[in-house]
Amino acid sequence: MPRDAAPAITAPAPAIAAPAATARRSAAGASLAGEPAHASLAGEPAVASPVHASPAAEPAAAGPAAAERAAEPLVWYVSYGSNMARDRLACYIRGGRPSGALIAYDGARDPAPPRAEMGVELPGRLYFAGESRVWGGGMAFYDHDVPGPTPAKAYLVTAGQFADIAAQEMHRVPDPQDPIEEVVVGMEEGARHAAGPGRYETVIDVGHRDGLPMLTFTAPDGLGAVEHTTPTSGYLAMLRVGLREAHGWDDGAIAAHLADRIAA
Repeated sequence: MPRDAAPAITAPAPAIAAPAATARRSAAGASLAGEPAHASLAGEPAVASPVHASPAAEPAAAGPAAAERAAEPLVWYVSYGSNMARDRLACYIRGGRPSGALIAYDGARDPAPPRAEMGVELPGRLYFAGESRVWGGGMAFYDHDVPGPTPAKAYLVTAGQFADIAAQEMHRVPDPQDPIEEVVVGMEEGARHAAGPGRYETVIDVGHRDGLPMLTFTAPDGLGAVEHTTPTSGYLAMLRVGLREAHGWDDGAIAAHLADRIAA
């Protein structure tokens, strides 16, 4: 399976409506809710079910600020860790302290919720390493070059919100001059960008949907280059919430998936 293939699309999280601009086509070779997965992610596009809008999304208000936001470039932020949980990601967007976390966040410059979200499946592999300043214990990372798959969730956000999420992952204050905002808009499909040597400073384009890049960030070293560590119960609880929201898994499926990745 090619590592630069678009991620498979799985059952979207329950929500209220589908934005017309993003609800018509799946990523190449993707499988959506209720449809069998294609043998190759590089095959023909599957027939798409609607991508659902975020339950927290509200109609945009009229005015110059709304028009300016509407003109901002959009990207799909793909999370494979605790940010799969909607309320946890909201702390990076609106600010606040995630349940069970040790620190609070300022939030993004644009506090509007993601415009849509959907469950996806990445082709690479999840692993845990390092020690989290937020949760204690191991942190989730993604190796795009080792066969997976890895269940994840994609959020439709502005490029500026993506940059602010990435900055806060590295315990930095969101900066309007952050170059990553311009970088992600111009990234080619399958490309990688090292924004720095930090643990979440390697940006990977994992595919496209409706002409928009699907992006995640991870460590510069793969799973074979680091010592693996065990996540805390609080961190794993947040991952369980995210997996239920994104994929509708039951407790047994979630436990088996996490046990397999922790033991790797």
